[in-house]
Amino acid sequence: MLRLTKLLTKTLSVRLSLMVVSAMAVLLMASLATMLYYSRKVVKEETLQYASQTLEGMVQRIDNILLSVEQGTGNVYFNILANLDKPDMMDTYSRELVASNPYVAGCAIVFEPFFYKDRELFMSYFRRMDDDAAADGQLIVKMESFGEGPYTSQAWYSEPMMTGRPCWLNPATGMEEPVEPLMTYCLPIYGKEGKQVGVIGVDVSLNLLTKIVLETKPSPNSYCTLLEHDGSYIVHPDSKKLRYENVFTQTKREGADPSIKKAADAMLSGQTGYLPFRMDDTDYYVFYKPFKRVSIPGRYLDDMGWSAGVIYPEDDIFGEYNHLTYYVFGIAIVGMLMLLILSYMIIHRQLLPLRMLEHAATRIAEGHYDEPIPDTRQQDEIGRLQGHFQLMQTALANHRVELRQLLATLREHSEGLHIAYNKAKKADSVKIVFLHHMSNQMVRPSQAICMDVDALCHLDGSQEQELVKRLTDDIGEQGKIIISLLNDLLKTSEGEETGKEVADVV
Repeated sequence: MLRLTKLLTKTLSVRLSLMVVSAMAVLLMASLATMLYYSRKVVKEETLQYASQTLEGMVQRIDNILLSVEQGTGNVYFNILANLDKPDMMDTYSRELVASNPYVAGCAIVFEPFFYKDRELFMSYFRRMDDDAAADGQLIVKMESFGEGPYTSQAWYSEPMMTGRPCWLNPATGMEEPVEPLMTYCLPIYGKEGKQVGVIGVDVSLNLLTKIVLETKPSPNSYCTLLEHDGSYIVHPDSKKLRYENVFTQTKREGADPSIKKAADAMLSGQTGYLPFRMDDTDYYVFYKPFKRVSIPGRYLDDMGWSAGVIYPEDDIFGEYNHLTYYVFGIAIVGMLMLLILSYMIIHRQLLPLRMLEHAATRIAEGHYDEPIPDTRQQDEIGRLQGHFQLMQTALANHRVELRQLLATLREHSEGLHIAYNKAKKADSVKIVFLHHMSNQMVRPSQAICMDVDALCHLDGSQEQELVKRLTDDIGEQGKIIISLLNDLLKTSEGEETGKEVADVV
């Protein structure tokens, strides 16, 4: 990390390259982010449109099945009305309805108690069997009962008898024992007096509906679903859910994401739209709309409360988009690295004269004033800088010559002054020694003169003339010695002429 910091702080080409690449990266990332945002938006809109088409196709396909069952039941209904007094014919009509319509899993024709006076309950119920469950090759067999208890206690009979209107409902409502997942079309039978006397119940297998719907799979991992008003599954790829679960079962599991319930409530509210939710650690989108049947003259259209939905895993919607995003960002990163390398190479080459100039300046700073500064043909700032450095180096060389000449002159003057100083110092030393010597020489005569003068001062008139003469002569001799010494001193300090003048004066 320290080496990288040094490289960034000391290498101009790296810093310039990083600045260029950073600016380009900001612009590129902003462009990519904008492009990817709108691309994701377009993908979502296309998915929504495709989901709407899928939902519409699923609703139409299921509604066509329901319509064919309703129309087939209506045809049988008119035959039944014409033969209400012939109970044996009911088996024929029930069986024919199952045989003529591949979507019908079973048909039950029932009447109110004692409609036929010799029979309390009458039920003609034929059911289509699977190939594996068929006995003796009989695919359509007569059944004695359906579900638990008498049919008069079951919803598929009591509901239309109470309302007097045809309806679609789950025949197993209120039953404890599970039965095959079915959806039953219940059509009340009216007698000659306009009174409800019975019900035709036509079953459609939900497994069959699921298989038919799943044939038009919108994407590899998506599926369609159809819900009742209470959340029960009418269509679902997992047949176990048709029998044992509803849309809220998943929300009651431990750790279930709250978004599941939110999506389920939105579907059952009769709205149209889409919502994200998370289930089993996978993100999904559900596109939903209410189940609306086609209006046909003579068809009873009640609000069934069903809701159709398409469940998309997020990867099915945005999988390729996410892969494209990874590819785009990968290409962008590689492109930035290549741009960084290319920028570094170009800038490094362009800054070569500057590095050569920096090397020459370093050598000059170290004292190598004759270091040559390379020439350049560049006319930019670097070229002009090199030209200025060359002028500076020429001016520096001229100043060096002048300084050398001045230094030589100063050195000569210094040597002369040094010699003069040494001479003066030597003369001064000799003078001091001489003066000291002369002083010592004059001490003795001076003392003799003082003694003679003192003796003369103490003579009285009785002293001999000869003693006086001797003392005066001695004073004269000592004075001559002092004058001689003074003349020598003057000759030494001022020259012979000055000494002579002193002597003459004396």
